[in-house]
Amino acid sequence: MIKTGTPPITDPETVKRRFAFQKSYSQEHGGSWRRRSLIEDAKFETVTNIEFEKRERTLSGNRGSISEEEEVFVQNGDVSSPVEIGPRIKFSIMLTLKEGIASLSRVIRVFENAKVTLEHIESRRSQKNDSQLDVLIECTGIRDKVTSLTNQLRQNTPILDLNVVSDQFPKAWFPRHISELDNCTHLVTKFEPELDSDHPGFTDMNYRARRKQIADIAFNYKQKHVYTNLKVLIPTHACREFRENLEILEKEGGYSEHNIPQLDDVSKFLKKRTGFQLRPVSGLLSARDFLASLAFRVFQCTQYVRHGSKPDHSPEPDCVHELLGHVPMLADPKFAKFSQDIGIATLGASDEDIEKFATLYWFTVEFGLVKQDGGIRAYGAGVLSSYGELKHALSDAPKKLNFNPDTTAVQVYTDEDLQPIYFIVESFEDMQQKMRQYASKIKRKEELRYDPFTQTLQTLDKVCTMESLEMSLRSDLESLQRAVSKMQMLQTT
Repeated sequence: MIKTGTPPITDPETVKRRFAFQKSYSQEHGGSWRRRSLIEDAKFETVTNIEFEKRERTLSGNRGSISEEEEVFVQNGDVSSPVEIGPRIKFSIMLTLKEGIASLSRVIRVFENAKVTLEHIESRRSQKNDSQLDVLIECTGIRDKVTSLTNQLRQNTPILDLNVVSDQFPKAWFPRHISELDNCTHLVTKFEPELDSDHPGFTDMNYRARRKQIADIAFNYKQKHVYTNLKVLIPTHACREFRENLEILEKEGGYSEHNIPQLDDVSKFLKKRTGFQLRPVSGLLSARDFLASLAFRVFQCTQYVRHGSKPDHSPEPDCVHELLGHVPMLADPKFAKFSQDIGIATLGASDEDIEKFATLYWFTVEFGLVKQDGGIRAYGAGVLSSYGELKHALSDAPKKLNFNPDTTAVQVYTDEDLQPIYFIVESFEDMQQKMRQYASKIKRKEELRYDPFTQTLQTLDKVCTMESLEMSLRSDLESLQRAVSKMQMLQTT
């Protein structure tokens, strides 16, 4: 069960099943396209997890009482299934259909007749044969039904392969190797403008048609307008780190008002600078998945672009925001470390803490200001990628508060076009130190460390692991001491 304030059980199968409920809950309760943020999605996850728990409790309470009508044989087509009373389990079925989508309805019919509840279905073209279909089905049913169900599937549907997986895992799941980010793909929305009349592209049929192809055609957009206007303000409004890295990106990364930087080229640039890499994503991920990716120095990057009618603002993250706002700051070693630290701190955290970290991320990485060069400068990507936001943020109009993680984490979020409140950090070093202290107070079952050589998260719960870490730190410290000694000698000669 998911309980707010306690570490959730989030093994891959349970997370997928829970997310299926989140999507249906979202469709039922609607939503807004205005300034969709990580905070809103974190709050949404918390609310739907609570509703999910209520539903699970209701189902659990009703499992012992079966109506007289249900205590009969169900005769329907090829399947004859008695309704049985017994313990219900959650399980997943992976299968391959040789006839593709046309035979999927026959599979669903078997589940209906067997009185097995379908929680979530995903399908894709088989990697082995394009004419076949791989299907993941997550469901809940009586334990004794599993064997009968699989037999019926094999007998009555054109299945080439079938595997059953139970999702009874004792520990909370989160990715421990960079390859496991493949399981962190829970999209809160795919940002399709035809779904909401508030989207600026809702009435633009040509824009909507082009947008469907954007996932396969990266950055097909001339960003001259945005780039030119931002370049006017950057020298006086952006922080030193942003200015320096943008200049390097213009020299080495293909950044200019006349060139469209490609995702792969920018990712390779980042990899050499700070070890960060960009990973394409088709929409806004859940807050938990997005933040978990940062732990591996992976930034989930959108590929579509804002509508041409509003080049200075977008109601959603887009490639202009990612490339002009996030990438220059991720190219800074200190800021890259700060972003990774946030990601590691969220692993295995409760829903309540995920909300707080999402809020901290919003008011720092997205909309943060820093004291620098005798004034206030912007370092947040949401500010630096928006001409209007950048002018507004450094004006006297908004309220500006000193950054303190404990108070910033619970700051009420507003979805206005221009932010009414910004938090100012004394320096990036001070921000990192305060965030480390804040993260140390988060209750978690295990202490984690990222190993860049294996791209794995290590659990510091064994003597051998801690001894290895100690040796590595000792070696680094000795190198640092030698370097300091040589610098001191040069200064005295």
